[in-house]
Amino acid sequence: MEALEVIFKHRSIRKYKKNSIPDDILLNILKAATRAATNGNMQLYSIIITTDEQDKKELFPLHLNQEMVLEAPVLLTFCADLNRFTKWCLYRNANPGYDNLLSLMSAIADTILAAQNAIIAAESYGLGTCILGTTLYTAKEHIKFFNLPKLVLPFISITIGYPDEDPPLTDRLPLEAVIHPGKYQDYDEKTIDIYYQEKENLDIYKDIVKENGLENLAQVFTEKRYTKKDNEEISIKLWEIIKEQGFFQYNE
Repeated sequence: MEALEVIFKHRSIRKYKKNSIPDDILLNILKAATRAATNGNMQLYSIIITTDEQDKKELFPLHLNQEMVLEAPVLLTFCADLNRFTKWCLYRNANPGYDNLLSLMSAIADTILAAQNAIIAAESYGLGTCILGTTLYTAKEHIKFFNLPKLVLPFISITIGYPDEDPPLTDRLPLEAVIHPGKYQDYDEKTIDIYYQEKENLDIYKDIVKENGLENLAQVFTEKRYTKKDNEEISIKLWEIIKEQGFFQYNE
């Protein structure tokens, strides 16, 4: 499929057939990931491939027991990786300074771009994908499982396999909600009402609001899905993990 066709048809697939992915197709997906745009051509990421059934069983609880981790033939874990580039510098008598916020953010950007390329490539072969944000939630456990060295942070995972479902496209905000010609145009209550009207009026979301006994969809996000309490607790843990991985040592 053409790239735009693949992108416009993207949806998250959470149920997979047992069919394995041919080696040449998986290789091309990985090659596509490495052709993503990258800061300074440094490629500050690493990709861990999980296909072993026992390994997937051990990773299963780290992804909050989401069945697709077990069903998908391939699980890719994308890590922000400043270890490899730092060691290259050290082995070439160059003085690296990549344990800081700027470098970590550059690595995260590289990691996300590589993951997106992998998704587009996989879906161009008719495969389904789903992003797992749970990698960050259990970063400490991922670090231990994968034996990750300092300056490597597990960031995002992707399940890949042949779809065993055909879900509809998920909604998106209207284009004008995210596009800012020239300069940023802040949102007032009127524009928020306009941009979120279609989403809030979808039956699927109305049902979710009703099931949770809440007033509106925004409250579903703040009180059920991504609460302030959970966000803060995970953030505190993640900050400590990032420091344990060797970042920001100059502040100690």
